[in-house]
Formats: sequence, C-alpha cells, structure tokens
Amino acid sequence: MSSFTHLDAAGNPSMVDVGNKNVTRRTAVAQAIVVLGDEIMDKLENKDIQTKKGPVFQTAILAGIMGAKRTSELIPLCHPLALEKVGVDITVNEAREVVITCTARLSGKTGVEMEALTGASVAALTIYDMCKAFSHDIVIKSTRLLEKTGGKSDYQSA
Repeated sequence: MSSFTHLDAAGNPSMVDVGNKNVTRRTAVAQAIVVLGDEIMDKLENKDIQTKKGPVFQTAILAGIMGAKRTSELIPLCHPLALEKVGVDITVNEAREVVITCTARLSGKTGVEMEALTGASVAALTIYDMCKAFSHDIVIKSTRLLEKTGGKSDYQSA
C-alpha cells in the first residue's frame, strides 16, 4: 500500500504533497467518443447540430472548458490548478461518431490529465444533454487519456 500515492501511512485517503516537486511544462490530451445514431447525426449541418437549446458542439466546447477548470471541485484528491490553456475540439469521424479532444496545459508541479479527462467527459455529457430530446439512444462510448507530457514520466496511448 505504501506505493499508492493517494494513501497516507495509515492507509487513509490523502492529497499528494507536491511541495518538493519541480515546476515543469505539462500537457495532457484526452478523448471521448459519443455515438449519436443516424436519427441525430442526420441533423448535422455546417459541422454542428442545431437545437432549441443552441448549437450542440459549440455549447459542448464551452462546457468542456468549464469542466476542466473545475476538476479539483469534482475529483476529491485533485489539486486545484492554474490552467494556462484548455482547448476542446469536436469532429465527426468516418463512422459518424462524435470525437471530442480536450487538451490541458500548464507549468506546474502536478499533471493535468484529470483536467483533460474531465473536460472531454463534460463535453460528452453536454452533447448527450442537448441531444436527448431527439433520442435517448446515445452512447458515450469511451473516454481515455491519449497522451501526457511533463513530470516524472510521459505517456502516449498505443
């Protein structure tokens, strides 16, 4: 149990002390995939879906950025971070799936992968929320880390 950084010596949950870590440039990229189905995807015009609530993808981009900024309020042991950049990109792939890519960046003592994953997740949930009036047959297929750089070790998804 001693190698699990989110537990103290007594085995209780604990926020990791990053006070002695060096400040490095850190970046994380996460991706979520949403399957909307043909009924909803047939409403795609000019790279977005219009609803009574507004443009789905543009709203999801804003929601993803807001979600990334609030990660430490949602995930109990995450440090509050002064993000320098959060970007959310939404595209449609060849299989007509909605692909959300969230990039988070900062210069700091701890990583930003949770912020990137939260941003992608909140954007996916926003797409679900805005499209559920058309159909509830919506699947948030996956959410995963694609890469992270900076800190002790880098990661690149296969």
